[in-house]
Amino acid sequence: MSKVKQGKFVQVHYTGTLQDGSVFDSSEGRTPLEFQVGGGQVISGFDKAVMNMEINEEKTFTLTSEQAYGPPRDDLHREFPLTMLGDEQVQVGQDLWFNSPRGPVSGKVLAVGAENFTVDFNHPLAGKDLNFRIKVVGITDQPTQATGCSCSHGTEGSCGPNCG
Repeated sequence: MSKVKQGKFVQVHYTGTLQDGSVFDSSEGRTPLEFQVGGGQVISGFDKAVMNMEINEEKTFTLTSEQAYGPPRDDLHREFPLTMLGDEQVQVGQDLWFNSPRGPVSGKVLAVGAENFTVDFNHPLAGKDLNFRIKVVGITDQPTQATGCSCSHGTEGSCGPNCG
């Protein structure tokens, strides 16, 4: 039987939960997540977990925050003048989108002052250990799905563990 190897394309169904059992993302009811093993398309711990699995094999594993999105970093907090918002109001906890040289990025408002507001650009799952239940449903030499990310970045978008 074929096993997942470096360079192969793998299709997996997954459910990701936090330590408290809450689901942060799942492919349930959607197309399986597809990625090239070793291609840097998903977090490294997830990539390593599928190695040597076979079709229809299931696995449950935990990634520490270091194996997933790393610890939260203070250097990813940025302050902006309120004037850049024009007449718009922001609130602590609100998610905002910003344009960057690498495309759109999201951040969460940490604080709002009289003249400035502070945004946290850490990944929402930074500093968290992640539990995954996965099932390999395909192993191919070529991709079977259209490429591109359709992340909604709500609680975690439709790209699964490769959103970032």
